[in-house]
Amino acid sequence: MTQTDSFPNRLITESSPYLRQHALNPVEWYPWGTEALSKARAENKPILLSIGYSACHWCHVMSHECFESREIAALMNEHFINVKVDREERPDLDDLYQKAAQVFLGRGGGWPLTMFLTPDQEPFYGGTYFPPVPRHNLPGFPQVLLGVVEAYRNHREDVAKNVERVKAGLVRVSSHQPSSEPLSDVLLDDGVKDLGMFFDTVHGGFGEGPKFPTVPPLSLLLRQTYRTKEAGHQEKVLHQLRTMAAGGIYDHLGGGFHRYSVDGQWLIPHFEKMLYDNAQLVRIYLDGWRLTKDPGFRQVVEETLDYVRRELTHPDGALFAAQDADSEGEEGRFFLWDPGEILAVLGQDLGQAFCQAYGVTEGGNFEGKTVLNRLGGPPLSGDDYEGFEALFRPARKKLLAAREQRVKPQRDENILTSWNALAVSALLDAYRTFGTPWYLSSAEQALTFLIDYAVADGRVFRTVTGGSGRIAGYLDDHAYLAAALLDAFETTSHGWYLEQAQVVTDRMLAQFWDDAVGGLFFTAKDHEPLIHRMKTGTDSAMPSGNAVAVQLLIRLFSLTGVRLYDERAEQTLRVFRKLMDQNAYGASALLCGLDLYLSRPQEVVIVGERGHPVTESLLATVHQRYVPNKVLLVIDESCGGRECELPMAAGKTSVNGQPTAYVCRRSTCSTPVTDPAQLAWLL
Repeated sequence: MTQTDSFPNRLITESSPYLRQHALNPVEWYPWGTEALSKARAENKPILLSIGYSACHWCHVMSHECFESREIAALMNEHFINVKVDREERPDLDDLYQKAAQVFLGRGGGWPLTMFLTPDQEPFYGGTYFPPVPRHNLPGFPQVLLGVVEAYRNHREDVAKNVERVKAGLVRVSSHQPSSEPLSDVLLDDGVKDLGMFFDTVHGGFGEGPKFPTVPPLSLLLRQTYRTKEAGHQEKVLHQLRTMAAGGIYDHLGGGFHRYSVDGQWLIPHFEKMLYDNAQLVRIYLDGWRLTKDPGFRQVVEETLDYVRRELTHPDGALFAAQDADSEGEEGRFFLWDPGEILAVLGQDLGQAFCQAYGVTEGGNFEGKTVLNRLGGPPLSGDDYEGFEALFRPARKKLLAAREQRVKPQRDENILTSWNALAVSALLDAYRTFGTPWYLSSAEQALTFLIDYAVADGRVFRTVTGGSGRIAGYLDDHAYLAAALLDAFETTSHGWYLEQAQVVTDRMLAQFWDDAVGGLFFTAKDHEPLIHRMKTGTDSAMPSGNAVAVQLLIRLFSLTGVRLYDERAEQTLRVFRKLMDQNAYGASALLCGLDLYLSRPQEVVIVGERGHPVTESLLATVHQRYVPNKVLLVIDESCGGRECELPMAAGKTSVNGQPTAYVCRRSTCSTPVTDPAQLAWLL
């Protein structure tokens, strides 16, 4: 199998790193667009749609085995219009055709996604990875290609039946109707009970493996303990956080989490690192620290954010999407060690101690080498933790410096609005909790980048390339960006952030709201026509846009008093009530939004100058405690900004000129307090 050595295809001019990776394939690739779709109709050829992303290991495997093969490329070029899509740039197409693939496969899809469409974009067959020859109970890709061509040419009735079956499935999974059943705590209790039925009490996580570090179900369990005082739910989460931090899914040298664990013990990861995973995990580990003050949780937060700054930061402050699993053509090579390599860096005594502490053996645990992990050691706390870190923190730094000399995995340099916004919220949360200055400066740099380049004339774009926004933004881009702006307002009290949050939110409601039944579509009203306009409340690797919007709207209502925000939040929850009732795991983020809706936010108002020692002490009291459903407003009594005119600020004054805190819920406020201990009691 050899690569063509001369002519690039149409992908050579694309901005997506993933598409450009395929620009020298002998396949005549097109990007998704008018040219490819028109050619398919004109020549009455089926479309071969291949969807993947830059850091995807199996995408690289299929590319090398199939798309670099001249023989396979010749079949593709003769019989199909071949279209490559970066799922990071076009999550609308990915979501649509992943759900179509589930109809054919009877299970979840994945990447690479390989779909066959009529010239009218209608899917009639598909799968994920196909090898070049039959193996592992999979047909060879050439067999698949010839079978699809035969069906398309000579069995049109069967093709039409498949198309109708898929269309019916798409309608079924995305046509949600509002429920008149009550929105009540019963949904939360039942959902948590369902999660508990397949929680792994030994290793943490859900199911047996592979295991994903999915955050919304963990957040829901923590909220349940906060609401009901039943400690068992919280203990499940803390156990999982400790196990993941000890496992190979966590990078013990460089910080940050890999995509998922291929086993049930969090030991062997799939090695790519995604910005969105690490942003979410920072926040759940912050919650873990708030509940326990465990220094190991703080260490995970700090090392993960150090990783993001070191490996995923654009010179202008934006954040790149991911780091690949492969280097030098091998999965995980960059991250693996053997005892000889450890001893060469650390010397005999410290090296042997490190190997014992981190499970490094001659035989290894992955293809002859070792994924570093602490699963074999006891949990550490107090003096044991301090002693362990005193010995091994310098050792890890030396090994990281040595690892930096290796060939690094490729970086996916897509700058995606929703992913960046998610990371901004994580940085702001960490700054509020620990006060580390660079967390705030990095968050504001990234947010400024998004406002400067990903927003123009009120429009939000999906991605930024070369200083310009590209591709109309989706629901996630709007909801996550508005939430990050609101987080920035709560963190800094700069009224401009609140104004921008409302601008983005109002556009989101205008462009994505379903006027017929409620809820938010994934694509805007003026988006290009696809075979179905999707609307979902189900979480993917990130919380669903509808779930993020629910919490955003409730928080904005508390701050601004704009009734429409609260009404839209309630309507969205009613539209997805059946989903929350039937699929707690997939609707965990929505259930977190329901918890906020039912409890209503605790409105915390602090009257005092930021930087004043008492003000900062009151703020630390708020931020270093686990209080999931809160909205914060900090005002200076002498201010003339918009924040002082917000409904939450009405009637709030300082006591004897001292920084003063109020805690309000459902229009009833506490007695003002000036002592952090009193504030802690109120929370």
